[in-house]
Amino acid sequence: MKISTKGRYALRVMIDLAMNDNGEFISLKDISKRQGVSVKYLEQIVSLLNKQGLLQTARGNNGGYKLNKEVDKYTVGEILRAAEGDMSPITCVKEEAKCDKKAVCLTYNFWKGLDDAINEYIDSKTLADLID
Repeated sequence: MKISTKGRYALRVMIDLAMNDNGEFISLKDISKRQGVSVKYLEQIVSLLNKQGLLQTARGNNGGYKLNKEVDKYTVGEILRAAEGDMSPITCVKEEAKCDKKAVCLTYNFWKGLDDAINEYIDSKTLADLID
């Protein structure tokens, strides 16, 4: 499993919003300058985060983005899933997967264990943990 730049930058955007929170909305232009990521790419990332309800948005001259809840209420897992989708290493371990070989597959338990370990770890870390 590999985390793409979208997942990595999604975490950076959320950290940037948390660390620069002054009660006002923060523009993508400001985030772009601080993070060294193009505004165009950040637009794609915040769109994914916004669709999952992780951000507040405002349009206009004083528009921008800010966190929707306290930093200790965001898990790294929910942020990565918003940007990357499912974090399973292979599709057969997803709950909705229909694999007719699951009962006889000698590697299924290994993949399921890896999936459980990944999800447990990323869900155990909060945005506040990363900032600290």
